[in-house]
Amino acid sequence: MIRFEDVSVTYEGAARPAVQGVDFEVPEGELVLLVGPSGTGKSTILNSVSGLVPHFTGGTLRGRVTVAGRDTRTHKPRELADVVGTVGQDPLAHFVTDTVEDELAYGMESSGIAPAVMRRRVEETLDLLGLSELRDRAIATLSGGQRQRVAIGSVLTPHPEVLVLDEPTSALDPAAAEEVLAVLQRLVHDLGTTVLMAEHRLERVLPYADRVALLPAPGAPPVLGTPTEVMALSPVCPPVVELGRLAGWSPLPLTVRDARRRAGELRERLAGRGGEDSGRDVAVVPAAAPLRPAVRRRFLGRRTPGSAPEQVAEVRSLAVRRGRVDSLRSIDLDVRPGETVAVMGRNGAGKSTLLGALVGLVAPAAGSVRVGGLVPHRAAPADLVRQVGLVPQEPRDLLYADTVGAECAAADRDAGAEPGTCRGLVSGLLPGVADDAHPRDLSEGQRLALALAVVLTARPPLLLLDEPTRGLDYAAKARLVGVLRALAADGHAIVLATHDVELAAELAHRVVLLAEGEVIADGPTDDIVVSSPSFAPQVTKILAPQRWLTVSQVREALA
Repeated sequence: MIRFEDVSVTYEGAARPAVQGVDFEVPEGELVLLVGPSGTGKSTILNSVSGLVPHFTGGTLRGRVTVAGRDTRTHKPRELADVVGTVGQDPLAHFVTDTVEDELAYGMESSGIAPAVMRRRVEETLDLLGLSELRDRAIATLSGGQRQRVAIGSVLTPHPEVLVLDEPTSALDPAAAEEVLAVLQRLVHDLGTTVLMAEHRLERVLPYADRVALLPAPGAPPVLGTPTEVMALSPVCPPVVELGRLAGWSPLPLTVRDARRRAGELRERLAGRGGEDSGRDVAVVPAAAPLRPAVRRRFLGRRTPGSAPEQVAEVRSLAVRRGRVDSLRSIDLDVRPGETVAVMGRNGAGKSTLLGALVGLVAPAAGSVRVGGLVPHRAAPADLVRQVGLVPQEPRDLLYADTVGAECAAADRDAGAEPGTCRGLVSGLLPGVADDAHPRDLSEGQRLALALAVVLTARPPLLLLDEPTRGLDYAAKARLVGVLRALAADGHAIVLATHDVELAAELAHRVVLLAEGEVIADGPTDDIVVSSPSFAPQVTKILAPQRWLTVSQVREALA
């Protein structure tokens, strides 16, 4: 169905090809997963299937890419639209209408599909992706995860033979991600749809892949094989595989179920080393009292905040209303210096709205918000920027200059920092990004690293991050964790809105769970995530009833 024949792509002005030596085939009715570190060319390969490379992006494509027998070099994207459905990393760039139902119907209208068929397919897609309650909503009012589901739904309704998906679950909560992946699996198995997908959150998608194409480094040819074969040599892998490597399991497990069947001996080795169960029944594993500070530092590898009484942020009885929707209701929250708080919950629960209220982008309908003694929505921007910084879901909203170097220089000036401060942060998060690169030419993960560096340059006492690991590979995420831990150790307060349960387990001292705009749980990370079927990390599920959150904890305990 999709055939790459010795394909290479070189963008205008680039010193070397973005990808080269790409030579493999995706048969009809297979789901092939593209994996690899950020910046290795996964999006370039996907865009070459839809014809966006080279017709939209420019550059030189050598070799041949065919889809259903059509050469993408001689067929423009509109001439492939009846065969290929594409969802890029940025759902906002995908939309052409204003409401959910209109967006789901637009692709079919363009293809001349009969109205009766259109109506049936829209209803089916609304049900499949859990969008029924949103059908009349304006797309501009949706959360990032809701927009991502609408974007996926809009390419499913025309029933294309090929789906090309770039980070399709990056903004989805764990339950919504499982629903979307189950729909894709049904299309592959039952209808013979061919899916080519790039995704960094391998813990979610590996069990659904028929084959994996690994891009090990920029410009390196892909390595193709079964998921088990490729994970044995991949530089990027999910926690279940990393734990399998640590334990010496062969073949490596790809799912929590497979790993649990082999984990008995590992649990015995870990017994008495910090992950014991206290015997109280909860949803996933028995919960215990919070670890003492000294024990937490030893086994969780996280700094426990001091008992300083001052608050960096204080929220009391906060309510936010957007149109007819109550986005937040009766929210109470305190954030202390040196504390890292993960705000979690389903798509549309109000996480981004809460961050918006803390940074002054959203005015309360009731209640109060104070940050560093200021009322954010009334404070002067010059005063507020010294107290709080936000890295939004769309990093490009913060980037205005024509080059990375210019962006970093501007950030240093705006923050009154030493020249080179921002550039050093960029290099630490994602090495290899050139000063003369244009921000729009960076991958989503690289743009995120640049935006994060711009905000961190001012070192505000309160740092807010909205889905900070979206588009980041595991190595980049580990570097991000290191930067954020150092900031917390220096007394900065950090609030993350995230669906990345592995990030919360690795970094957060505390988790706040939101549902329908209300706080339903607030407590130490190991208490909240261990007791949640949806938000427990892979290591917790594998080693239950012992209380371990991350592979690094297990490695340290076994040392």
